[in-house]
Amino acid sequence: MKLIRSIALALILPLSGPAFAAAAQKQATSADRLGLTCAQILQMTSDGWVKKFISVKDATALSTIQAISVYGKCYDARTNRLAASLGKSGKGPLMGARGNFADFERALNDFTAKALAATEPPADAQKKAYAALYEKQFRYDFYREYEQKNFNPPPLTPEESDVFTKAKNHFGELLGLLPEDEMHQLHRAFGEIFAAGGVPDATKVAVYRYAIFLLESPTEAPYSPPPL
Repeated sequence: MKLIRSIALALILPLSGPAFAAAAQKQATSADRLGLTCAQILQMTSDGWVKKFISVKDATALSTIQAISVYGKCYDARTNRLAASLGKSGKGPLMGARGNFADFERALNDFTAKALAATEPPADAQKKAYAALYEKQFRYDFYREYEQKNFNPPPLTPEESDVFTKAKNHFGELLGLLPEDEMHQLHRAFGEIFAAGGVPDATKVAVYRYAIFLLESPTEAPYSPPPL
C-alpha cells in the first residue's frame, strides 16, 4: 500500500531539481522555435524565419533579435554536427587547415568590429545581430568543402567574375565615403582576411558581400540578398 501511495505521489507532484530544469529548458526552446525543429527552421531563409517569428510574437526590434538568435543557434548546431561527423570519420580538416581558418575568422571578426563602429550612424543591436548571423556562413562552408571533398573548385565563370568585380568596386565606393583614417584602417583590416591565402574565389565573393552589408547604410536597399 505504501508503495502504491508513493508511486501516485510521484505522478501527481511536479518535477523538481535537474529534471524540472531540463524539462523547462526544453519547453522554452520549443517555444522560441515556435514548435518547429531546427531542420524545419533552416529550410527557410533567415529573412523568412524572422518574418514568421515576428508575425507570431510582435514586430519589435527585440523580437527580431530573438528570431535571429534562434536561427543562429540552429545554424551553429548544424555546423557543429558536421564538424563532429567529419572529425569522427577522419575526413575533416587537419590541424594546419584548421589553424588557417582560425586566422581567417580572427581577421574577419576584427574587420567586422571595425566596420560596424565606422558606419554612420553606428550599427545598432539589430544590425550587429544580423552581422553575427551572416558571419556563420563561412565556418559552415569551410566544413562543407571537406564533406563534399571540394578542394579544387573550378574558377569563376565569366558571369561570376563580373559579379565579383562589381562587388569589389562597390566595396571600394563604400570605403571611399569614410574619413581617410578610418578608410585606411578598414582597408588594412580587410586585407588581413586574405593574408594567409588559400581562400576560394566563391568565399572571396561572399566576404566582399558580407563587408558591403556591414558598411552599407540602413536607409538604402541592400546590395545583395541575405546569404542565409
